[in-house]
Amino acid sequence: MRIVDLIRRKRDGHELTREEIQFIVRGYTEAQFPDYQMSAWLMAVLLRGMSSQEIATLTEAMLHSGVTLDWSDLPGKKVDKHSTGGVGDKTSLILAPIVAAGGLLVPMISGRGLGHTGGTLDKLEAIPGFNVNLAPDRMREVLAKCGMVLVGQTEKIVPADKKMYALRDVTGTVESPALICASIMSKKIAEGIDALVLDVKTGSGAFMKKEADAVHLAKLMVETGVRIGKRIVALITDMDQPLGLYVGNALEVIECVDVLKGGGPTDLRDLSIELAAWMFYLGEKTASVELGRRLATRMIANGSAFEKFCEVTRLQGGDPESLRDVSKLPQARNRREVRSPHLGYVQAINSEQVGIASLVLGGGREKKEDTVDHAVGIVLHKKVGDAVAQNEPICTLHYNSDARLREAESLIASSYQISAQQTAANPKLIRHVIEGSFTPAVHAY
Repeated sequence: MRIVDLIRRKRDGHELTREEIQFIVRGYTEAQFPDYQMSAWLMAVLLRGMSSQEIATLTEAMLHSGVTLDWSDLPGKKVDKHSTGGVGDKTSLILAPIVAAGGLLVPMISGRGLGHTGGTLDKLEAIPGFNVNLAPDRMREVLAKCGMVLVGQTEKIVPADKKMYALRDVTGTVESPALICASIMSKKIAEGIDALVLDVKTGSGAFMKKEADAVHLAKLMVETGVRIGKRIVALITDMDQPLGLYVGNALEVIECVDVLKGGGPTDLRDLSIELAAWMFYLGEKTASVELGRRLATRMIANGSAFEKFCEVTRLQGGDPESLRDVSKLPQARNRREVRSPHLGYVQAINSEQVGIASLVLGGGREKKEDTVDHAVGIVLHKKVGDAVAQNEPICTLHYNSDARLREAESLIASSYQISAQQTAANPKLIRHVIEGSFTPAVHAY
């Protein structure tokens, strides 16, 4: 069996066998063929797609490329959440402390930024000293002590996905529903969880621009989860504008702290509470989602969620004082305001361009070897529906280098559509809920 033959077979639209998919995953994980050949196969998958059986086989092969975790000796349900990624999407740093404070266990394995979207691990590493690379034994210790742990894939946990994830980011193959499904579900199965809440983004800042594509991806993941015996739900949520007001790693940590202290933007707070509520419900901590909302709200109001975030930060080597005093987080040296060219209302914001602008400033990766500048990013002053005066600031860029400032400014300026006609504010944040069964049911929200 040769990788080049399997590239051709997928390129020509053939369904690959279990043995062929296992050969590809094992071969790439063990460095038996180079990145450029795996890139060609990933592109063939993006263009030709995969059958349900191929996706299941790919997920299984990736899962068994490394060790799986077993928390059965720790009391309590193990629940996680995963987002398909968006601009300003920082809910993991909010809801994990909420849910852990509420009495469930949250063993969260996350990823780094993909393309124009930020990554949970990159945000966490903006906290001085925070270590996301824990061995399984240390993960167990942290999880047992504080009810949550926030880590990346180690060399032992789904190593195939760790390599493929980084490669997809820089080869234009992120958007494949098959690859997204296999990547997410292999990591989640490896976590040893009982239940999973999926946040599937749709809109200009999501990988799934069309709502129908987001629903399709959500159904794939929900069906895969059900088949492996997990309680699972998917929320289709809006990404036609950035979530919250801050985009960029340290800036997003600041916004998470604001929410955990009872403040923060309404959209970010509401979505975090809703996702936490479903985690409480699927984890059998509450008898309904509504009771889950109340519990999540209480965990913020009484300060226990914020203290839980400080606790996990300390246990993972980070400085909790940087959360109590956010001026200790990385800060960019320079600021540049982007101003509105005329009077009117914000009609739309191209979220993807905002995410790319943050990447251009150094907040993301264009090549998998790139380092991330945790201090840079964008603060939005205006969102959809807001009135804006001529020459009024719509965003502020936080930057350290002048080299690509002009490009970032241009991207931000062109991402805003401002017109004389007022637009309805607060677009619908949650569009559908897809509950787990062998024929996933889609409900308008």
